[in-house]
Amino acid sequence: MRWKFMMNGKNILLAVTGGIAVYKAVALTSKLTQAGANVKVMLSEHAANFVPPLSFQVLSRNDVYTDTFDEKDSRVVAHIDLADWADLVIVAPATANTIGRMANGIADDLITTTLLATESPVWVAPAMNVHMISHPAVVRNIEQLYADGIRFIEPEEGYLACGYVGRGRLEEPEKIVARIEEFFGGDQHDLAGKKVLVTAGATRERIDPVRYFTNHSTGKMGYAIAEAAALRGAEVTLIATTNALPVPRGVTHVLVDSAESMYQAVQTHQADTDIFIFTAAVADYTPLEVHAHKIKKQPGDFTVSMKRTKDILKTIGTEKRPGQVVVGFAAETQDLETNAKKKLSEKNADFIVANNVAESGAGFGTDTNIVTIYEDNGAVHELPILAKAEVAQKIIALIIKRSENE
Repeated sequence: MRWKFMMNGKNILLAVTGGIAVYKAVALTSKLTQAGANVKVMLSEHAANFVPPLSFQVLSRNDVYTDTFDEKDSRVVAHIDLADWADLVIVAPATANTIGRMANGIADDLITTTLLATESPVWVAPAMNVHMISHPAVVRNIEQLYADGIRFIEPEEGYLACGYVGRGRLEEPEKIVARIEEFFGGDQHDLAGKKVLVTAGATRERIDPVRYFTNHSTGKMGYAIAEAAALRGAEVTLIATTNALPVPRGVTHVLVDSAESMYQAVQTHQADTDIFIFTAAVADYTPLEVHAHKIKKQPGDFTVSMKRTKDILKTIGTEKRPGQVVVGFAAETQDLETNAKKKLSEKNADFIVANNVAESGAGFGTDTNIVTIYEDNGAVHELPILAKAEVAQKIIALIIKRSENE
């Protein structure tokens, strides 16, 4: 792995909350320490009922923190010191209760108090019953945390301690460690000096001041890619149709609405961009006429005449200069491979990232995706269901590999 040893000297704060999956947090502590990270553990009262603090202390070779008022060093305030110390905070396992408290800004123990105080990236690895994780309240809380900038390590499907089989198992420690290695791999800054342009979200094609045509894209994939590129040192411009998601640190955000305004914004950066990644779901058609006032209801049917929008991907692909890399996305519902390869050729792209949006876990608005990446050299990369942050890292890694081999 190209990121081996990237955790050396990194400070990882592990927040362990109460659930049977605590035993995996013990293994996670061990593996992170073996990988060279400095690990400090915060243990909730309920988590300590499953595994005693001594286990984490021995494996991390650091004090374990269990009580807001147990100040181990009188020179500092523990929860502030921990919050400032961490390069990355991981909540694993994260119970439904902890997720709910985090989403509502409740600080009633050491873990939640520290989470409110930290400015470091926070990752949450849920573990709970299959029905709990799909409960509307839990889904709502997860969406709120995502909007707040928290990132999630998606749980696995499998046999649960309660006897059910389904989604809710804490991700395996080895896979969590691999995610962290990839995250800190960004410290290599192997995109330093490169300018990356990412488009994201669904365009809105207006009919009148009230109505418009659009689609279900939320922009999550594009924001994840912008974040992954920025972590690798790139100068990133994110041209998006939404400001509902947190803009990744260090990314320049340009807000647009229609296909035309996105085209104009992309053209502004066309000459000096090194890598174009077009994740936005751009409308193929826009109303021929935009009415100045609201169209009033009339008897009978109503027809809207449409015209083609400018093909941003094809324009950039056709006009790209030597050294520029162009990545397109293809959201399909059938004939994935045929349509993706056709788009790759017709748009003169270097990569097409294709997914079947009708497939569970791969559609618009989800935190996961299932993609196949097609390269113009004939290479094909099929990825399993992954968090969009992981998909983003894989895409960026392939772009970097292509650049290194040219």
